[in-house]
Amino acid sequence: MTRALIVIDVQNDFCPGGALAVPGGDDIVAGINALMADYDAVVLTQDWHPTGHSSFASSHNGKAPYEMIDMPYGPQVLWPDHCVQGTEGAAFHADLNTNRADMIVRKGYRPAIDSYSAFFENDHETPTGLEGYLRTRGITDLTMAGLATDFCVNFSAVDAAKLGFNVTVQTDLCRAIDLDGSLVAAQSGMTGAGVTLA
Repeated sequence: MTRALIVIDVQNDFCPGGALAVPGGDDIVAGINALMADYDAVVLTQDWHPTGHSSFASSHNGKAPYEMIDMPYGPQVLWPDHCVQGTEGAAFHADLNTNRADMIVRKGYRPAIDSYSAFFENDHETPTGLEGYLRTRGITDLTMAGLATDFCVNFSAVDAAKLGFNVTVQTDLCRAIDLDGSLVAAQSGMTGAGVTLA
């Protein structure tokens, strides 16, 4: 009982028609569902922003989506409003098998800090609690799938590797935003951190 599947942010706003749609984001749902039976544990992450979150471009006068700003914790991409708590956009894709999840980790709910990783807020210090959950269950090997490859999957995979987990990213069950070369940079960073790209 040492293997977990971590499913990152398969939510309506990241799928076609959503506020921050990742191209082909819904294409991976069936494949992710099919993988779930192969794992001892399944964890879903869910972007869960309050209205007016500091990472939204709409919260900054004169700023447009995808501009960069400096926040107290470092550089921050400004996003379209997305995955607002309780909205249909924040809900999991209707076809995702949420019944198989042992745990759902909500992230990005603190108004002043964004959270890409399933393990830490974007200050790289404030934990989400997922590490402790996995350790107490004796899980050592993680496979990650979901959205988006170059942001939340990337940050989650690198953090997990730094924490000492054996990490594989199932790239065929991920899709990327690819913002100004972010996909290639993420792939390089993951490989450099010891993550296996399958």
